Amino acid sequence: MKTIKSICCIGAGYVGGPTMSVIAQKNPNIKVTVVDLNQQRIADWNDQDLSKLPIFEPGLDQVVEEARGRNLFFSTQVDEAIDEADMIFISVNTPTKTYGKGVGMAADLKYVELCARQIARVATSDKIVVEKSTLPVRTAQAIKSILDHTGNGVKFQILSNPEFLAEGTAMTDLANPDRVLIGGEQTPEGKKAIEALVNIYGAWVPKTQILTTNLWSSELSKLVANAFLAQRVSSINAISELCEATEANVEEVAKAIGMDSRIGPKFLKASVGFGGSCFQKDILNLVYISKSLGLNEVADYWEQVIIMNNHQRNRFANNIVSNLYNTVSGKKIAFLGWAFKKDTNDTRESAAIYVADKLIDEQAQISVYDPKVSATQMQSDLNYLNTRTETENKTYLKTKTDPYKALESAHAIAVLTEWDEFKDYDWQRIYEAMIKPAFVFDGRNVLDQEQLKAIGFQVQSIGK
Repeated sequence: MKTIKSICCIGAGYVGGPTMSVIAQKNPNIKVTVVDLNQQRIADWNDQDLSKLPIFEPGLDQVVEEARGRNLFFSTQVDEAIDEADMIFISVNTPTKTYGKGVGMAADLKYVELCARQIARVATSDKIVVEKSTLPVRTAQAIKSILDHTGNGVKFQILSNPEFLAEGTAMTDLANPDRVLIGGEQTPEGKKAIEALVNIYGAWVPKTQILTTNLWSSELSKLVANAFLAQRVSSINAISELCEATEANVEEVAKAIGMDSRIGPKFLKASVGFGGSCFQKDILNLVYISKSLGLNEVADYWEQVIIMNNHQRNRFANNIVSNLYNTVSGKKIAFLGWAFKKDTNDTRESAAIYVADKLIDEQAQISVYDPKVSATQMQSDLNYLNTRTETENKTYLKTKTDPYKALESAHAIAVLTEWDEFKDYDWQRIYEAMIKPAFVFDGRNVLDQEQLKAIGFQVQSIGK
């Protein structure tokens, strides 16, 4: 079996950067180079000030500090890194298509295809190519077809190694994974390639937690895992609306059902809705695959998870409007949080984007504070929806770096991310600086509702 001496990862984002940092840390004898065409992103990864890393994950800075410059490198020299590597990870973005066949559901594989063509063009020695991006079933076949038919005679083995990271706990998930899944062709050459990747993870992950499968099983497992988790979130959110209508408490209901060992307590936290790069994209992918195969009932079942999630976001926004006397025009609505969850600066599919968009449709003035998300990113997220002009978005959406400034003179506060620091604010001071009656809409159920009511706030929480 070939000894892996050099690894290249194409894509320095939320998956590639942290994953390669840990692989480099745990395998000091292997050179790991993370490449990206985005020069600013690579510059940030190489910055001596570790607070400027482009990805915020607790613990990431220490791992980068240990491995960077020793055997971990970040570069824009893509061709050079590809040619040198024995193993290449593809970790580029695979967004949902916004055009053509499969629009709104299928994954857009143009970046993956560009990677495959670049590998085929540059490679002068045999390579193991690893799918790390979340990809639809059978993508490995497409990658292999491109590599085998456009390359210059070198041999490629394709592996699927989906990530199961939760943003905010990615470093813990990488250090102590529930499982590592590796799929490959069940040929002698394919099994050797699988073993090569098993040995890399085996530097710190027990072999009992490394699961090997065929390619299709590995690719499908990622989509299904995220679909099951998202389904739980939408299920408890559906119950949260029922709780509000019957005066039940969704947290009490979640605790009661979570103590059933067959169900368990995880992902039963009612909220304004799930976000992130994976849940919605992967479910839509599953829906598209099912429809493509004529499995319409299967597609309808999984699509309902997305419908419920969208409904929860819209319901939250509508609730703000109805409680503020059916008009928010010209009123300041302050958002606490923009990231899709705490302990990350990732905003992809964040509920805050859609709630803001809906409130701006009602001509509300939005003021946002998030400890890790930049003003530029917030504007970019809103602009991406194409609901109105960029100038209009700038008029309606303002950001502050001081939470108290963001909340000052607000008619209402909406909690959109569960950052721990929100619990420790001086809520008496906040109340005194707001327009009365002062409303709080807790979309994450993180604040002490009784304490806020005692101060004088009008409080609305999810499922209570």
